[in-house]
Amino acid sequence: MSALIHVHIEDHIQTITLNRPEKKNAFNSQMIGEWVQALEDAQNNKDVHVVVVTGAGDVFCAGGDVGDMQEGKPTRLDAKNMLWEDIHRIPFTLQRMDKPVIAAINGPAVGAGLDMALMADIRTMADTAKVSEGYVKVGLVPGDGGAYFLPRLVGEARAYELLWTGRFVDAEEALQMGLVNHVFPRETFMEQTMDLARQIASGPQIAIRMIKRSVRQSMKTDLETALDLISSHMAIVTETEDHKEGVNAFLEKRKPKFTGR
Repeated sequence: MSALIHVHIEDHIQTITLNRPEKKNAFNSQMIGEWVQALEDAQNNKDVHVVVVTGAGDVFCAGGDVGDMQEGKPTRLDAKNMLWEDIHRIPFTLQRMDKPVIAAINGPAVGAGLDMALMADIRTMADTAKVSEGYVKVGLVPGDGGAYFLPRLVGEARAYELLWTGRFVDAEEALQMGLVNHVFPRETFMEQTMDLARQIASGPQIAIRMIKRSVRQSMKTDLETALDLISSHMAIVTETEDHKEGVNAFLEKRKPKFTGR
């Protein structure tokens, strides 16, 4: 990895830091490529149980550095392919991941920067941070999945308002509308976010990954199919060592020690 993405693994947690603070962590094509690689590495690394994505400095992500990604006079097809073949690799990669992903919104997240956070499974937010779907202010549509992810989190009516006005939402309002799971004080933000990540990382990993698959698939299928799928997952997890350990710990009134098997 170059200096654009910083990756650190500790306690079964892979932290991916967008490291372009001089550009407010706006991403270019090179950063997208390294970001995708970091996510794929996390998915394939058995030692990684949870992924945390955050930004360097006091900003999460200001969106895409379009000027850096499009040189010369791009055609309409160039503009489409910049999204489809480049930026959209992040949501497609995340869609294939069954490990938990937490977006740690340490500071402002704007436009595609907010969209990137919306793609995560869980979002934490510093109490000093703010977010905005700011595309409309420059006459654009939400190009990185905002129109897909936002209404699924806050409902259609709220999503329309945020997308049509592009107004900034502070941490308190973001928590109230369900945009984020937790708001933590700026001073202890990453510490408390990592506590949450460690809690998930210490759990029964086969079950956790199958829970993610089940929720994702149930969101786009009928009840019969969803229940048929979960019965298959249940049959598998009941044979894991972690299930046996969980049952024994319950009967012995102690905290379980899961191994991820």
